[in-house]
Amino acid sequence: MSVEYATTTEAAFLLNISTGRLRTLLNQNRVRGARKIKRLWQIPLNKRGMPEIAPGRRGPEGTWNKNQRTGNTFIHVLRKTIDYNRDNGTSHPAVAVKVGEKKNYCHALKINGPCQIVYQPHQPNRSQAGGARLWIEVEPQHIVERVYFSDGDYGPPPEVVEQRAKSKKSKNTRKQQKHSDKYRTYAKEEVIQHL
Repeated sequence: MSVEYATTTEAAFLLNISTGRLRTLLNQNRVRGARKIKRLWQIPLNKRGMPEIAPGRRGPEGTWNKNQRTGNTFIHVLRKTIDYNRDNGTSHPAVAVKVGEKKNYCHALKINGPCQIVYQPHQPNRSQAGGARLWIEVEPQHIVERVYFSDGDYGPPPEVVEQRAKSKKSKNTRKQQKHSDKYRTYAKEEVIQHL
């Protein structure tokens, strides 16, 4: 039985983590059976076709994929971020890549394989694409490599930060309202009327 090997880019794609995170795991000797030949890493794949990562000693459990992906990859271009970058002279990532439940942001993409561009003006994709009407769909077996500008701004784009702040604010107001309803004092007349 021969063992299949993957490069760092392929292994990072399979695990659904960035190549930088995989290189950190490689340098910590946490990728089982990986070896460096000259300048390239050879990462063995297990019988499920996945690299094996040893768990860390402290901290939360890793969030990489344990099995091969089955769902499609969805790619969105964030129009509001493009406008924000143009108006403010910034370079926040304007491409969102959704694989399963994980969403990453980047400046460019390399899609190694076929993909399709989907436009549905009257039926937005709320289940996977968050209500988008235009997106790019890539089947799970094809590698989608994220690229970042060296001088770019990192982290989520401003429109995403804004959305998160709104949802956090609405969550807090609902919590406060629920809390105030729970400890509300009633007048004697209201209680008697209610009974």
